[in-house]
Amino acid sequence: MKLEISCLSLGPVGTNCYIVVDAATREAIVVDPGWDAHLIIDHAEKMKAKVRAVWLTHSHFDHIGGVAGLVRTLNIPVALHSKELPLYKMRGGAKLFGLDIDEPPEPTIKLEDYVVGAKHASPLQIGDLKFEVCFVPGHTQGHVAFYQKADGVIFSGDVLFQGSIGRTDLPGGNYEQLISSIQTQLLTLPDSTIVYSGHGEPTTIGEERETNPFLS
Repeated sequence: MKLEISCLSLGPVGTNCYIVVDAATREAIVVDPGWDAHLIIDHAEKMKAKVRAVWLTHSHFDHIGGVAGLVRTLNIPVALHSKELPLYKMRGGAKLFGLDIDEPPEPTIKLEDYVVGAKHASPLQIGDLKFEVCFVPGHTQGHVAFYQKADGVIFSGDVLFQGSIGRTDLPGGNYEQLISSIQTQLLTLPDSTIVYSGHGEPTTIGEERETNPFLS
């Protein structure tokens, strides 16, 4: 495997933050830094990883709570789909849950420019690793997933979980849209593809195709 993946469960609802490292160059990205930027930075340093960017699957508060701290300390860009901006600028809806987070900085990488099928789209890259950006709305309207074909892994955010799927009862959620996203963007991947979700343990596309009660 050409990439190293470290998962930290952070914040009030145990959101999975992933530090993804190119094993050859030690360049890294952070996927969904939900909370505790200092813990993420410390862990990356222990991995001898050089964090180059933050990539966000979506902008709920529990996935963006550590963004401000990371950018403030490391001066790195943030990648987000523009359909997520209204929620992002509301600090991910944190106040609806009686919480608050630091105001996150303006994203500088527009993920819609990298979505598979978009005009002139190209993969995102960190070090020598290339990631396809899959547009998977339904949990939120601008949700994306990051697929690294060479090593057979996908970071699915809150779209697909082990034995479950993302909730759709929050503003911007749409059940039919979510199921369509899963069927057309995720279940078309090889069964061996490892799914790193926003919460819980990793799974595989094949396991979810066969056993997930929401997809039968």
